[in-house]
This record gives sequence, C-alpha cells and structure tokens, in this order.
Amino acid sequence: MPLVKGNTVVADDYVHLADDAELPADGAVLVSAVRFLADPEAALSRKDKTGVIWPNNRDVDDLLPHLDRLAAVALVFPVFRDGRAYTQARLLRERFKFRGELRATGQVLRDQFVFMLRAGFDAFEVKKQSDAEAFVSVAKRYSVFYQPTGDGRITAFHRRLMHLPEGVRS
Repeated sequence: MPLVKGNTVVADDYVHLADDAELPADGAVLVSAVRFLADPEAALSRKDKTGVIWPNNRDVDDLLPHLDRLAAVALVFPVFRDGRAYTQARLLRERFKFRGELRATGQVLRDQFVFMLRAGFDAFEVKKQSDAEAFVSVAKRYSVFYQPTGDGRITAFHRRLMHLPEGVRS
C-alpha cells in the first residue's frame, strides 16, 4: 500500500503488527488500539518508534496519557461517508498539541486529500499508486486557505494582516 508523506510517495517505516504477534525489539510498529490499551508500557518501552491504529469510534481522550511518547497515530476512515477521523485529527493537533505523525488509513480517497491535510494529517495510506500520485499534485495545487485549521498554515486573512503597517493592525 503506497504511503504519502511530505507531498512525496515514500517507503513505510512502520510494520502493522497483528494483535497475536510478538512485539519486536527493533523497528517501527503500529499496533491496534485494543493491544495498545491492554499494555501501553510494553508498546512504549521499546527503543524504536511505536504508533497506534486508532478506530474512529474510540475517544481520543484515552490516548492523552501516552501522546508524548507515541511517534504516530493512524486514524481509520472505515467508509467514505464516515468523517469522525477528521474530528479526531483536529482534536489531536489543535487541542492536545500532538506533533507526531498523524496518518490517515482505511478509505483514504483522492477527493478528500485537501480536507485531510487541513485537518492535520501528514501521512496517508492509499490503496493505489495512482492515488498517491494524485495526492502529490493536489497537495501542491493549494497554497492559501481562508479557514484556520489543524495543519498550522497561516490563513489568507492573517497573511494580509502581516503586511499592514503596525498602527492599522490593532
């Protein structure tokens, strides 16, 4: 499955670990929420990166005690019409200040790429190579936005304010 990060198609450093598989000592892994919550210390005490695959029907508040030690959170889009992972992404980025990799997985479709970027996602597991290539071109197409969101980009309004004389801004 192709992975898009930083507007390029890259090799995935993470291995999706089955719940019954032994935790390896080395290598980046993504574990299920069930496995992670059963024993977070086992997953987090490894020397390499650990991430969690978080379903969109679970509350992200359950991750709060561990966010500073997680390298990645993969939020699941189970079907096209279910957008709860957008809310989870914005909460993780804006309210909880998560700075690790925020990965979109599941039904990641090309017509939603810009919305996912704006919600704070920075990595995308897509089904087809053609979708990965489309993502790269879509991500480069838009550089200015009107609405503030979780991706940290400055809005068009704030860009204009930066160019006004000091006395006019206040």
